[in-house]
Amino acid sequence: MNIYQAKPSKHQDLVDLMWLQLTCLPHDEPMDANTGLWWIAKDGDKLAGFAGMIPSVRWMDTIYLCRAGVVPAFRGKGLQKRLIRARINKAKKLGYKWVITDTTDNPASSNSLIAHGFRLFEPTKPWGFPNSLYFRLKIG
Repeated sequence: MNIYQAKPSKHQDLVDLMWLQLTCLPHDEPMDANTGLWWIAKDGDKLAGFAGMIPSVRWMDTIYLCRAGVVPAFRGKGLQKRLIRARINKAKKLGYKWVITDTTDNPASSNSLIAHGFRLFEPTKPWGFPNSLYFRLKIG
């Protein structure tokens, strides 16, 4: 499995990220892949997963893991955890001190975050759904 950072200037990366978002998260509106940093996972020529992160709009020293998904045929093989690691490593290199994210009705993603040291927290102004869980990890 190959994971690489997508290049927004590369048309095929944008097409692949759109397909991955629609395939993995069919009930969500796709995010603009020209915003933030994105990763694509492939198994040979097959698209397997994706992940993105953007700077927090609330805290200067914080990055937000905005979106991730794994194609059903590739789930249960640790790919989500590898995508989390890739984003944490990039956030550290960029000098961020915190990584935040949220999940909604997704125990598998919550468990992957907890396995990487993320802890639940309650933001003063929640940004998700009433049943969203909020996670943060201090990296700096």
